[in-house]
Amino acid sequence: MSTPYTDAPYADFTTIRRLLWDSRTWAFVGLNDDPERTVHSQARLLQGRGKRIIPVHPTATTVLGEPVYRSLAEVPEPIDVVGVYRRTPEAGAVVDEAIAAGAKAVWLPLDVIDEAAAARATAAGLDVVMNRCPAVEWTVRHRR
Repeated sequence: MSTPYTDAPYADFTTIRRLLWDSRTWAFVGLNDDPERTVHSQARLLQGRGKRIIPVHPTATTVLGEPVYRSLAEVPEPIDVVGVYRRTPEAGAVVDEAIAAGAKAVWLPLDVIDEAAAARATAAGLDVVMNRCPAVEWTVRHRR
């Protein structure tokens, strides 16, 4: 029997599990110092699980103890996963930046859906997760 979870495009169970457990470095586009924002809690959760967090934001300076970069192109180290915490109309440009930066994967959270950008990322060899919450996936579906 199929479920919306298993049938959803860009929500492959094996890919999600691999990105959560095997990746090391996550760049969070849209991460600033506001602890009330969803991106802040997601980054804090993954940082607490041992992930290296790289905040990417045009105006912030330090978030969760990490220096902030203005764009993905400025990040001086390899990126495993780019968390795209921008509104859907802006997501495609961030995905294109992730491709150009050599990221291995992009993760678009709940309600951020851009099928064309996901297709471009897939064509460029990136793993794509879309319309999924890292915290829910980590704590509910992919516990070890």
